[in-house]
Amino acid sequence: MNSFKTSLLVLLALAGLVLSGCSSSSNIVSDPAPANYGGPSASPNLNSSGAYTLSPGDKISVNVFGESNLSGEFTVSDNGNIDFPLIGAVQAQGQTVDQLQQQMVFRYSQGYLKDPKIAVSVLNYRPFFITGEVGKGGEYPYKAGITVQDAVAMAGGYSYRANTGKVFIRRAGADKEVEVPLAQRVQIQPGDIIRVPERFF
Repeated sequence: MNSFKTSLLVLLALAGLVLSGCSSSSNIVSDPAPANYGGPSASPNLNSSGAYTLSPGDKISVNVFGESNLSGEFTVSDNGNIDFPLIGAVQAQGQTVDQLQQQMVFRYSQGYLKDPKIAVSVLNYRPFFITGEVGKGGEYPYKAGITVQDAVAMAGGYSYRANTGKVFIRRAGADKEVEVPLAQRVQIQPGDIIRVPERFF
């Protein structure tokens, strides 16, 4: 009888621990992931792996080894294509540099070159634009890794009316701008339109 009571008490104690654990775990609330406006999901200029994808206005360098007449500098046209010697128009918009390179190798290997070796790199990204409460709004050349703060400096700094705590950014290809806080440095992308708002006194 004593052993039965002992077993029953042990079972009740275990049940209490399980219920307590379930109750405490249900009260755990994980903090939301911090916003990362420069991340892949926020920018049409980055694919799912975070690699930059080409768009109209980007200028690339192409080196077809051993074929200087096929090498040179090319710009992605407004329709998203690049016209190359011999092979004609190749879709570049939405492609990474590696994907474009693979397309070119395939196209040139179709009766034009035997085992073509091609290297592609971005020379100049399309510019970004900054408007609003800055010294000199307008179009500026993009450089890899540039931030909103860098963009403001290039545009002559904030005006005395500027709200320095946030900006509004419209990504290339997006139909609306997004409010972005400036608690930390925020990277921009080629083709971004940055608007610095006026502060309310």
